[in-house]
Amino acid sequence: MIIYNLNSNVQNGDKIKVAFIYKPSNPYYSSAYYDTTIYNFFWIALKRSNELDITYFPNEDGFDTAQLKGKFDVILLPNNYHTWTPDLIGIQNLEIPVISKTGDPHYAKKLKQFQYHEKFKIDYYFNFMAEKYFHKFYPRDFKYKTIVLGLEPSLYQNVLPFKDRIKDKILNTGQVGNIKLKSRIANRIIHPRRSNWYFYKLRTLCNQLPYVEKQTLGKEDPKKKQEKFLGNNYPLLLSKYRSAIAATTFYPTTKYWETACAGCMTFMEVTDLNYGDYLGFEDKKTAIFINENNYRDKFQEYLQNPDDPKWAKIANAARNYVLNNLTNDNAVKSLVALMKEVI
Repeated sequence: MIIYNLNSNVQNGDKIKVAFIYKPSNPYYSSAYYDTTIYNFFWIALKRSNELDITYFPNEDGFDTAQLKGKFDVILLPNNYHTWTPDLIGIQNLEIPVISKTGDPHYAKKLKQFQYHEKFKIDYYFNFMAEKYFHKFYPRDFKYKTIVLGLEPSLYQNVLPFKDRIKDKILNTGQVGNIKLKSRIANRIIHPRRSNWYFYKLRTLCNQLPYVEKQTLGKEDPKKKQEKFLGNNYPLLLSKYRSAIAATTFYPTTKYWETACAGCMTFMEVTDLNYGDYLGFEDKKTAIFINENNYRDKFQEYLQNPDDPKWAKIANAARNYVLNNLTNDNAVKSLVALMKEVI
C-alpha cells in the first residue's frame, strides 16, 4: 500500500529530495581542513543513503529559494549562522520544511543566532549535544533532536592492535586552558564563561601530569610534526596509544566516540554537568568515567598494570559499541527519520 503525505511529494519507496544550501568559502566544507567531521557528514555520509536524493547549492551572498518550489521535500542547512549559510531569499514564501544543524549552543546569544530562526524559517535543529544543553540557551519552543554525527567508520578500519600501542603514556588532545591564576582571573573578567579553562578544565588539569602525552591539534597550533594527524588522519594518532582522554566540561564532543572507535581505552569525563550518559557508554565496561575528584586515581590504576587484559576488553567493547551505534551512517538514519517527521 502506498501512503501519501498531503504536505509532501514523498511516497513510500521514494527518495527524499533534499536541497543543501551552504557558503562554499567556509573552510569546514573542505576535505583538506584540520577538522573534517562536517565535510564527512554532509558530503560523504549523506550521499551513501539510499533514502536521500541530495542536491548541493553553493552560494556566497543570496540564494533565491524560489527555484526550489515543487522540486524538493526538505531544505537542509549546515548551520543557523551567516558564515555558514547564505541569505535565503524568498524563504518565507515556501512551504518546504527547513532543518538546520546548529553550532555550539552557548554562543547563540553572543552571535545573535536567534534572528535566523525566523529569517531562515527553521522548523527543526539538530546536533550531537544533548537536548538539555541545547535548551539551556535556546527557547523551549525551538524543536531540537540529538543526532550523534561526525564519525566516518572507514577511517577506523585499520587501527593498530591494542598490544602494539604505547602503554606508559595517556594521550590527551585538543584545546586546553591557561593554568596560571592571573590568566584565569583575567578570562573570568574579560571572557566570562567563554575561556578554554571554562570549557576544558579537567582536560587542562590532565595536561599537568607527567605521564599524559599532550597534543594540541588544530588550526590554532598546526605544528609540523602534528600536521600528519589532522583531519582524516586523526585516527592514526589515536591508535598509537592504548589509552586516551576525552574530557569536556559541559557536553561531550566528537572526541568521545572518535577515541573509543580508534580502540583506545578511553578515560571519559561523564558527569551530571555535561549530560555525558546520553551517549550510552558504561563505566568500566566501555570506558572509565572520570571527574575532577578521581581522575588521578583512575589514571594510576591503569598505569600500575597497563597489561591487565581488562583494559583491552574495555577498549574493544567501546570500539564495537561505537561502530554499531555512533557512526555517520547511524546519524544519517536519524536525520532521515527527522526529515520524514517534518514532511
